[in-house]
Amino acid sequence: MTDWIKRKDTKVIKVGDVLVGGGNPISIQSMTNTDTCDVVSTVNQIKDLEKAGADIVRVSVPGFDEAKAFKEIKKAVSVPLVADIHFDYKIALEVADSADCLRINPGNIGKEDRVREVISAARDNNVPIRVGVNAGSLEKDLQKKYGEPNADSLVESALRHVEILDRFDFDNYKMSLKASNIEMTVDAYRKISKLIDQPLHLGITEAGSYRAGTVKSSIGVGMLLSEGIGDTIRISLASDPVDEIKVGWDILKSLNIRSRGVKIIACPSCSRQNFNVIKVVNELEQRLEDISENIEVAIIGCYVNGPGESKAANIGLTGASPNNLLYVDGTPNKKIANNNLVDELEDQVRKKVAKSKTESEKIILRG
Repeated sequence: MTDWIKRKDTKVIKVGDVLVGGGNPISIQSMTNTDTCDVVSTVNQIKDLEKAGADIVRVSVPGFDEAKAFKEIKKAVSVPLVADIHFDYKIALEVADSADCLRINPGNIGKEDRVREVISAARDNNVPIRVGVNAGSLEKDLQKKYGEPNADSLVESALRHVEILDRFDFDNYKMSLKASNIEMTVDAYRKISKLIDQPLHLGITEAGSYRAGTVKSSIGVGMLLSEGIGDTIRISLASDPVDEIKVGWDILKSLNIRSRGVKIIACPSCSRQNFNVIKVVNELEQRLEDISENIEVAIIGCYVNGPGESKAANIGLTGASPNNLLYVDGTPNKKIANNNLVDELEDQVRKKVAKSKTESEKIILRG
């Protein structure tokens, strides 16, 4: 993790085999959007999410048929699963023996005795609870008190349930306070972070379409992460759930918090470019999506900033006439023509990844 971010030291909980909180890596989550009763489709989507880099996946369990399906889904996947429960606390009791975490919403789960039963089931099965406060589903009395959702109403709702959890001596939980409004969400997380030491699940809920939601989430989640707040994130997009994982990774990579896969540094392109930067970047990014190893590639269209960026990357390309200059590990390697750029870059990246794997295996064998 980058040393310019001083992360808050929160309590550690365990979601399956993923440690959340403390100094552990900030985990990335998404949620399936298949029919949970369609076990095959849901399992396939979970595996796609895991392949994209999901640490944890949430599955909606709105009824008992879905609870039955959830148990089958759990047997077929290896990534930790969170059971998303609303309205009927008995569903949480039904899946407590198979879920890696139970997500409940204080605004709709019901009276304290119901929450108490969920706590008891979580304790008996040694699984954590995620208390998910949402501006769109606040308790009715808080809606009346505040008139409309704001940061203080989210915090008050959260603290009510903290008090219940504390009373029953249960601290195996994480907390989220989400709204679609960036300012409200950020303010709420800042306030709750000062009041509790539990791990926090970050997100801008119902952020919107792929483009708009990515921007909103990057700003809101990025602000909090840069302040050291947050232990796990979910980017909520009206898009393919795999996009949520990709954007989540891009946010963490941009802040130098975590790194996975190919990180492409590219110029925005201008009339000085000696090759079509945008086309090369887009095609290369698609070709290299299967790579999970950390590697940095610089693609710069001209000789103004090209050499500096290329020397700092694992693989670099600087636009030049008549031929472009390829750098490997900071050293000029060879000149390549425009008609072979993507193939050459892909080949160099894969060779670099293969070499790194071989060296890592040798170190392991020596150890």
